[in-house]
Amino acid sequence: MAGIPSTPRNHLSVATLLAPGVLPAYAMAARRMGERLGRPAQLIVPTDYARCGADVDDVCFVCSVPYVLLAREGRIAMDAIAAPVLLGDRYGGRAVYFSDVIVRSDGRARTFGDLAGLRWAYNEPFSHSGFLVVLHHLAEMGASAAFVAESVEAGYHDDAIRLVLDGGADWAAIDSQVLDIWRRHDPSIDRRLRVVATLGPSTIQPVVASVSRLGPRARLAARDALIDLAGDPLARPLLDAAGIDRFVPVTDGDYADIRRMFDRVEAARLLPSWWWPRWESEVGSGVSRRSPERARAPRRPSGPHPRPRRSSPRPSVPPS
Repeated sequence: MAGIPSTPRNHLSVATLLAPGVLPAYAMAARRMGERLGRPAQLIVPTDYARCGADVDDVCFVCSVPYVLLAREGRIAMDAIAAPVLLGDRYGGRAVYFSDVIVRSDGRARTFGDLAGLRWAYNEPFSHSGFLVVLHHLAEMGASAAFVAESVEAGYHDDAIRLVLDGGADWAAIDSQVLDIWRRHDPSIDRRLRVVATLGPSTIQPVVASVSRLGPRARLAARDALIDLAGDPLARPLLDAAGIDRFVPVTDGDYADIRRMFDRVEAARLLPSWWWPRWESEVGSGVSRRSPERARAPRRPSGPHPRPRRSSPRPSVPPS
């Protein structure tokens, strides 16, 4: 695909589209996979999903919705090889996570139903934990898109948290791994925010390997390198900081829950009218998130609507 830089073929190209707080752990994961395969690893942090659609990376840490859509559309062949198990009793030793729906602690909302008509901040529209799972919950409630009177696209989960804290939005659904990291950095967060609902569990984001770029033995070696991180003394502190206990093998079948939820949202007609054109603009043609050619919503949509992403490609982190 034109306009997407490639990595030298002797390097192992590893891309991550996940939250900035996990970047150090995934940089170490990329390094260990490269060492296992005998190729220097290059970690790339894209600003959109064009690289996924172009199949230019050997391994990707990717959100589950883009993964299941790319697999369903047959755009590229990739294997889900591993996924993290998070630290904490709530995860039950499984490769799952939650979406914690947050409001300011001084607000009046006490339940998800209290959020009707309030301003929603979501990280980005192709996120399961920040966007799709909310629409799925609305479908399960029998609610319409009118539940969301106004919305704002924040960029990262970290930015959505800040919008709620600063009063720029009333509520947001936050990846529980990200919220766990915030709690470790800033214990006062639980006094300033209230969790009014927990959605999930859902199968956590996969690590995927390109079938066209890595053969079966190489994909197994990359998987084993991830699994072995749990006992790596250099990786252990980075995994702990990211809230990761270990990586475990997963397969495509483990993401059946994500597919079911996506199909339920589509059947309920809760995907905004701009959602599919925007997906095609990013993945189909590689248009940048900041490009004027990017698909945009009408000024007064009936449901959540996007705006240009505020955050820069440089990862943001919680305050220390």
